[in-house]
Amino acid sequence: MRGVEHSVLDVAGVQSDHIHTMWTVLMGVCGVMYLLVLIFLVWGLMRARGKPPGSAVAAETRLMSAALRGWIAVVVLGLFALTITSYAIDREIFSAGEQKGLSLEVISQQWWWDVKYQSDDPSLSFETANEIHLPVNVPVEISLRSPDVIHSFWVPNLHGKQDLIPGRDTNIHLHPTRIGVFRGQCAEFCGTQHANMAFYVVVESQQDFNRWRTGQLQVARDPTNSTARRGRDVFMTAACALCHTIRGTDAAGVYGPDLTHMASRASLAAGTLSYNRGNLAAWIADPQGIKPGNNMPKVELDPTALQSIITYLDGLK
Repeated sequence: MRGVEHSVLDVAGVQSDHIHTMWTVLMGVCGVMYLLVLIFLVWGLMRARGKPPGSAVAAETRLMSAALRGWIAVVVLGLFALTITSYAIDREIFSAGEQKGLSLEVISQQWWWDVKYQSDDPSLSFETANEIHLPVNVPVEISLRSPDVIHSFWVPNLHGKQDLIPGRDTNIHLHPTRIGVFRGQCAEFCGTQHANMAFYVVVESQQDFNRWRTGQLQVARDPTNSTARRGRDVFMTAACALCHTIRGTDAAGVYGPDLTHMASRASLAAGTLSYNRGNLAAWIADPQGIKPGNNMPKVELDPTALQSIITYLDGLK
């Protein structure tokens, strides 16, 4: 996806800004200490150069003792600065997490992300996959859960890492401050396709987010042509409907991603492929060839059936 950013140094959220401050202080303290070590090293080499053993002068000895005391003071002050900064940053991140706003749940799977937007009104709740949309300047609480192995939720532009541990619910708070598209990644080795377990966070204006959410709340569109209608029939009669949900149809599977509006997403297979008809065809025809070990079986389809199902799915926007 073009325009996607993935860097801890490119700050786009309140929490990442605090983390960047900590990183800056740490680099500054360590940089000063490293420079002083080099200065002392050069000084020691020049001082000893050309002098026979045992020719130390008392004045130089006193100077060296004073330098060592100064070095100890610098180390103590540096550690003190790091401790105070770490404490202050932790408090700021904790305070930012106490703000209320949007709530959603992310469930990690091998190897994709199930995203559920929650609301006290069930009619305003919906489910999507591998793509999170957030309004800018709105605090977000994300409940994290894993049904299989340990995963780690990481969007470096917005916050640090948070593990998802089977049998233990965790959460993470985000507060995006800049519009953009940011790449997230599972940061804990979780199996053979760990590297292909990505997702995207789309931060947009409140108006654009409301428009996107309104669209996501709608059921799938009815096919508008005979090819798409045949594709819908193939989807319902093949194994696809056993694993996937398409709201507004009889497909109500819970093992794979919700496909109600899959054609509106930017990627396929948790960031493995960019979304387009060609990649969609390749993924349906041979998912194991593209992402070995994933839980999507290969469904034998003749070319006509494959093209019809692609036409149907490509209309789910």
